[in-house]
Amino acid sequence: MNNILEIQKKFYDDGHTLSYDFRIKALKKLKACIIKNEDKLYEAIKLDLNKSKTEAYMTEIGLVLSDLTYQIKHLKKFMKKKKTKTPLAQFKGTSYKIAHPYGNVLIIAPWNYPILLALEPLTGAIAAGNTVILKPSEYSANTSLILKEIIAEAFDENHVAVILGDSKVSSQLLEEKWDYIFFTGGTKIGQIVYEKASKNLTPVTLELGGKSPVIVEKTAKIDLAAKRIVFGKFINSGQTCVAPDYILVDENVKKPLIEAIIKWIKVLYNDALNNEDYPKIINEKHFNRLLNYLIDLDLIYGGLSDKTKLKIEPTLVNVKSFKTPLMEDEIFGPILSIYSYKDFNEIYDIINLNKNPLALYLFTESKKVEKEILTKIQFGGGCINDTIIHLATNNLAFGGVGASGIGSYHGKFSFTTFSHYRSILKKATWLDLPIRYTPYSKIKDKAIKFFLK
Repeated sequence: MNNILEIQKKFYDDGHTLSYDFRIKALKKLKACIIKNEDKLYEAIKLDLNKSKTEAYMTEIGLVLSDLTYQIKHLKKFMKKKKTKTPLAQFKGTSYKIAHPYGNVLIIAPWNYPILLALEPLTGAIAAGNTVILKPSEYSANTSLILKEIIAEAFDENHVAVILGDSKVSSQLLEEKWDYIFFTGGTKIGQIVYEKASKNLTPVTLELGGKSPVIVEKTAKIDLAAKRIVFGKFINSGQTCVAPDYILVDENVKKPLIEAIIKWIKVLYNDALNNEDYPKIINEKHFNRLLNYLIDLDLIYGGLSDKTKLKIEPTLVNVKSFKTPLMEDEIFGPILSIYSYKDFNEIYDIINLNKNPLALYLFTESKKVEKEILTKIQFGGGCINDTIIHLATNNLAFGGVGASGIGSYHGKFSFTTFSHYRSILKKATWLDLPIRYTPYSKIKDKAIKFFLK
């Protein structure tokens, strides 16, 4: 482990990753290797999470390929120095900023989207000119093995390497001195990563989670809202960091919303426990954790499970108390709770019980309500009249705030995240105004105040 990092440090220090030609070749090679090994990725993620080919491509492989295409297309523009205005006080001078890689990067990826959340940050780090050690999750072991195989085929170890192992390996990696750390996972582990990074003043991106609310206001188109909520919640069997966690619905439309949600569950996930395309829970530990949430709850629909398949069918429950594990923890599974409000202002107090969610979803036809929600609630990102799809847009940064994360990425923002922007002011040598130099005088004071006001 130490040997690989030392080799990568020397490779970076020798300047190998800095040129456009090197970076563009690396991105193209990675893309080609992913396409070549696409079937292996399908097989691996089927074993780990029971994802169908369609879901695996739509939510993972396709998004990675799309991001690679975007980076390849725009890399030259990203790397160009960007001129900025120079104030009159700095005449005659030219100001610009230029992106420079941080250096040696550690990426720790989670198990729920093991392809996407490993390779998309990696793409940004490579485009920005860094070396990378990637640590995928041991929970998605089959996919992690194929990722290691793909990375070994695409890169020399001195540029990009994969290190496999459990949490002890992650802890050992965090003891090393890195130039940047990118972590995706739970808030508790994110705090540990942040603490470890702080010892070396290492900058970080933390992509965490939280309880992402769905607000269904009385003017919403109920059937469409239900369909899109069901899609966003139960894709990957709810194991999505931006999945709708709970619904806050106007009491006047609660009954039709529940009816519509049940209808769409039956349409999209009919006989889920026997549906070959319905993903499973990652392991028995998480399977049991989710079932424990359902004890003594007001079940509206679903709740059946199959331990042999590690599957829990889409489940809808009625919320009676916010002081239960179901309403205090991030669910990360196919359990959707629903609470009806009488007064719209109730929602602010409820959301503040779990501040700064990673995502928020609002279904409304009212521009006034939309403006009010976006003004009053702090959250990472989200959608109006849809769920989760904001994370699939290259031109939108994705990231949390407060307890749901630090920093963001996707598309051009991935390049920015893994780059330090140097600010440069280049002064002419044929002119040197005497205003700033001593001895000072009333005339110089007037000139300084003219320029700086």
